Amino acid sequence: MIEVGRVCCKIAGREANKICVIVDIVNDNFVIVDGDVRRKKCNIEHLEPLEQVVKINKNESTEKVQEELKKAGFDIDKKGKTRIKKPRPRKHKVIKNKTKQPVVEEKKPQK
Repeated sequence: MIEVGRVCCKIAGREANKICVIVDIVNDNFVIVDGDVRRKKCNIEHLEPLEQVVKINKNESTEKVQEELKKAGFDIDKKGKTRIKKPRPRKHKVIKNKTKQPVVEEKKPQK
């Protein structure tokens, strides 16, 4: 049941309920998965094997794995590397002078 190319669903961790493919078998308890999840070692107890098997070679690239999953009819959306950071609001800069009264300078937005 556990073989290279087997499509699985993760049932534990932050990537639970996401589709993945077994790319390599490490030992009796661990496999390497890729697909709609980050490529990493995963315990087989955290996977639910599905009926589908895609044709990939051992240690296939992420792009090839995602392409094969799309051909099999799975919707893949890998956002891990394309996440955009939101800018933080600017804070006022406090400068202390010799009279020990704080002077507040506001930063002007640049054009």
